[in-house]
Amino acid sequence: MITVSDVSKGFGGRTLFKDVNVTFPAGRNYGLSGPNGAGKSTFMRILIGDEPSDKGHVKLPERTGWLRQEQGAFDAHTVLDTVIMGNKRLWDARLEQETLYAKEDFDDDDGMRVADLEGIVAEENGYTAESDAAVLLDGLGVTEEFHDRQMSVLQGGMKVRVLLAQALFGEPDALLLDEPTNALDMESIIWLEDFLMRYDGVLVVISHDRQFLNNVCDHIADIDFETIITYVGNYDDMVRTKANVRGRMEKDKAQREKKIAQLQDFIQRFGAGTRASQTRSRQRQITKLRPDEVKRSNIARPYIRFDVGESNSGRDPLEIRDLSFAYGDNVIFSGFNTMVQRGDKIAVVGRNGIGKTTLMKALIDKANEQAGSVRWGHNTRVGYMGHDHREEIDKGTEVFKWLFAQRHDADENNVRATLGRMLFSGEDGLKPTTTLSGGEAARMVICKLILLQYNLLILDEPTDHLDLEAVSALREAIEAFDGTVIYVTHDRDLASAANRVWTYPEPGVLIDFDGNLEAYLDWYDKHYKSN
Repeated sequence: MITVSDVSKGFGGRTLFKDVNVTFPAGRNYGLSGPNGAGKSTFMRILIGDEPSDKGHVKLPERTGWLRQEQGAFDAHTVLDTVIMGNKRLWDARLEQETLYAKEDFDDDDGMRVADLEGIVAEENGYTAESDAAVLLDGLGVTEEFHDRQMSVLQGGMKVRVLLAQALFGEPDALLLDEPTNALDMESIIWLEDFLMRYDGVLVVISHDRQFLNNVCDHIADIDFETIITYVGNYDDMVRTKANVRGRMEKDKAQREKKIAQLQDFIQRFGAGTRASQTRSRQRQITKLRPDEVKRSNIARPYIRFDVGESNSGRDPLEIRDLSFAYGDNVIFSGFNTMVQRGDKIAVVGRNGIGKTTLMKALIDKANEQAGSVRWGHNTRVGYMGHDHREEIDKGTEVFKWLFAQRHDADENNVRATLGRMLFSGEDGLKPTTTLSGGEAARMVICKLILLQYNLLILDEPTDHLDLEAVSALREAIEAFDGTVIYVTHDRDLASAANRVWTYPEPGVLIDFDGNLEAYLDWYDKHYKSN
């Protein structure tokens, strides 16, 4: 069990949460929810002990695993050793064993201590530690060729997978995971879901992947109204419950304010006359009815709608013939042929590093050494959102100025309205572009796509840094769009909006699957996993 007692935290003069008292019992999987900036990662760091609270304290089980954020902390160790270090008791026992065995004057006391350590190793399943660690790594997409390599040679995304395996290793009583799916492809996310659904400790996890939260979590701890409220059920259950509760609160407040208005009207009309005693009685009623302030929710949902403008593309906005790409002898894809029809929503899925971004860049002619042809159809206007959203926004300017510069013929009020719909209101338009967070940068690029009214959109991991409300709004926008969308994503909820899937069932092989994500996953299970 995790116990949080009277914990408060403020930042920059703003209260994130105050006097929080909550317990997370064993056997439950909690999703920690709230919009960007609500304090989810701050609360997670307080649980772990990486950040102090303003007041209060936290009690954790002795065996607690968490996803570490310091990617370089284990560079001197091998991948397998880094995972095994997730069980501190086992790792310390093995280190002490090595030290004792290395002594030149090994005596009887040392022998007795080694025997004690052997007992600890046995209790902690130390004799199968390497194979247990390997199973975790394989499930998370870290193949055997990496297991004996130094952490220092791995790229950032691969390091995150190893650190996630470290958190899962050793059967911890509690798991604290901040965005564990960020570095994972769809196949690894599905594996992690299965692992966590079988996990019998207490889990607290932050994720912007709605389907992941719905599949894994049986409770939600929601940061809102300057506190943390727990709900039974998954994320969608929490949203429905929260909407109903908020609706009842608002309705009750409205009814009380209506009654107060009626009483005040009576007091105004009869306060100075013979009915003074009645007016005093009504004044006391007003005091009792005066509603407490209903704290404002910090949830804000952007409004995303893409418009093709005055004209859409032709019937066939894109034709691809014999498209190939390779880095030397490493073939990313070859001989890819397809025709895209107006209105298609195409999800591009596959393992990390397999070539999805390379394909997107090849389509917009930002990649070199490609073979084949990419032909855009009549009146096709292409909008692109790259993987690194910040690179697309000029530095040294302000939010409004940057967006207005994208389309000088736009009405200033239209530009401000677009910013407002994407949660940049009032003085946010004066914010320097260099200070934008990852989520703000993503929303700014979406503002550009809305304003310029493209009829074909190419989106490379558009959900990176977006919170759950924004991801849901983006899915609705893709479904409602009259134009065509080709988008890379690991988010299954977003990918489920597609009617076609471009994917790499194996390295170097790119296919166009004519069907939705569910149909593709069924096909993949039959043709690849069963073999």
